[in-house]
Order: sequence, then C-alpha cells, then structure tokens
Amino acid sequence: MKGDVVDERDDDATAESDTDDAEATADADEDLAVQTPANESPSGRRWFRVGFVVLAIALLASAGLTTWLYLHTYRPDRATDAAAEQSVLDAAKEGTVAALSYAPESLDKDLDTAKSHLTGDFLTYYSQFTDQVVRPAVKQKQVSTNAEVVRAAVSEMHPDTATVLLFVNQTTTSADRADPSMAASSVVVTMTKVDGKWLISAFNPV
Repeated sequence: MKGDVVDERDDDATAESDTDDAEATADADEDLAVQTPANESPSGRRWFRVGFVVLAIALLASAGLTTWLYLHTYRPDRATDAAAEQSVLDAAKEGTVAALSYAPESLDKDLDTAKSHLTGDFLTYYSQFTDQVVRPAVKQKQVSTNAEVVRAAVSEMHPDTATVLLFVNQTTTSADRADPSMAASSVVVTMTKVDGKWLISAFNPV
C-alpha cells in the first residue's frame, strides 16, 4: 500500500510539473505575440511600403498638376492682364515716337535710339531705309521731324506678341520750309517680347 501511495504522489508531481511547463510556454508565446505586432509581419511591412509609394506618387502628381496649372493658366493670365497691356502699350508708343523723330544735330543718336526699340525684319528694313533715304535728306535739306502719339490701344494681346493701333501726329520742318507742316496718320505695330523687352517687329501704316 505504501508503495502505491508513493507512486501516485510521483504521478501527481509529474503532472503538475507538465502543467507548469505548458503554462510557462503559453506565457512566453503571449509575450512574443505582444512584442511582435501584426503590422510587423512580412505581409504587413510589404503593404506599408506599397502604401508609402502610392502616397509619394500621389504627392508628385499633385505637384506636377500645380506646376502645369501655373505654367499654362496663371502665368499666361498674368502675361496678358491689364499691367501687361499697359507695358506693351508704353513700349509701342515710345518705339513709334523714336522711329519717326530725328533732327540734323542729333541724327546718329536719334537713329540709334530708334533701332533699340526694333527687332527682326523691321529692324533690318529700318536700318536700310534710314541709311539710304533719311540720312541723306536730313543732311542735305536739314529735315527735322517730331512725332507724337495722340491715341493708342492694344488690339490683340498674347504672352509674347501683341498688336497695337496708334494715331500719330508728325511735325516736320526743313531748310526749304521753315514753317512746320503737320501730318496725321495711323499705324498698326506688331510687338514681340525679346529677352523680356517689348520691341516693334512690324510697322504698317493704315
């Protein structure tokens, strides 16, 4: 009988030991589960990276759209607003007066000033015309002319080109005619922006 009791106690101790080991293992598994959240699994990390890439692409696309809107909408609007029209109008008036005004005593300076307001084919034409016609007439007949823009308006406006209608009064004197003669005319000038400056690229009487 005593032997049987001892065996039973040994069996109970062994069972309790196995139970304690199982509980300890379960506790360790729970601790591991707490230390390793679900979003730290390989699949979770993969989805996090995918989400981050998608967000980055969305931000880049948004920045690209903002840049496009600025370049194609905001900037063109600014380039054709009231301030831009006034700028091209002032340049057209100043260039027209310079091109049509000169005097014998300041001819070289006057023509150089006029050319600084011109560009393209019209600059080439004006240079040839003044050398072949204006310069000899001014020297031989002491021709002096002064132009004044009395009215002007922008008829067409784009970011880099514009068309301006001008009404001009031109007063002329010479050695043969001391009394000033006045002529009224209207011209349409085409303005072209070159290196940020509005210049006359075409000049057509109407």
